[in-house]
Amino acid sequence: QLQPVESGGGLVQPGGSLTLSCADSGSQLDYYSIGWYRQAPGKEREGVSAISIGGSTKYADSVKGRFTISRDNAKNMVYLQMNNMKPEDTAIYYCAELPFLTLTVPLRSWGQGTQVTVSS
Repeated sequence: QLQPVESGGGLVQPGGSLTLSCADSGSQLDYYSIGWYRQAPGKEREGVSAISIGGSTKYADSVKGRFTISRDNAKNMVYLQMNNMKPEDTAIYYCAELPFLTLTVPLRSWGQGTQVTVSS
């Protein structure tokens, strides 16, 4: 299991944008599909978006058309561009390596994630 590190969270107003980054100190992200997940207070962790090694993508219905996942294998980074953000996007966001392209939440230990708060 990798221990990727998430960054880029913060406070943003409704309608605003943020870009999250996922990095791995061992530079192994390019060997895996990568998923973004989030957990809001009092709710279960849910899949947001995922990208395969080849660049195929999946999105949860709640973020389609607003979020874009991408990867830069040369930099060993995966990004989540979030536009037109809504208060319901408020959550801690996590990234994780995946054996294949899926939004199913994997059973694993999770890092600290990065907090995203959408509020006026």
